[in-house]
Amino acid sequence: MSWDERDVALLKELWALGHSAAQIARTLGCSRNAVCGMLTRLCLKRGHKPPAAKPRIRPVPKRRPALSAACASPMEKKVSKPLKRQQPNEFSKRQLYAMLAEAVKNTG
Repeated sequence: MSWDERDVALLKELWALGHSAAQIARTLGCSRNAVCGMLTRLCLKRGHKPPAAKPRIRPVPKRRPALSAACASPMEKKVSKPLKRQQPNEFSKRQLYAMLAEAVKNTG
């Protein structure tokens, strides 16, 4: 879009009145991106809007201990014993061949 002085003046006026870029674009008959680009080139910015509401920060409620009979006395910690690794059996070559021959015989 080619911007002439009348369009720029109308842009500045509508922006000062608080119109959005989309509303100004509809009035001028151009795209919103064209309006945003011209606003950037003219260094026109809106003032920072204050937050609409101040959030209230509430404290987290403290949890009360359970009063059931199951939890009345603390239990001892159970610590598992480390597992003993079983050493692999060592076979001789003759034993391995015998096991292989028996496996072949059983699958046939």
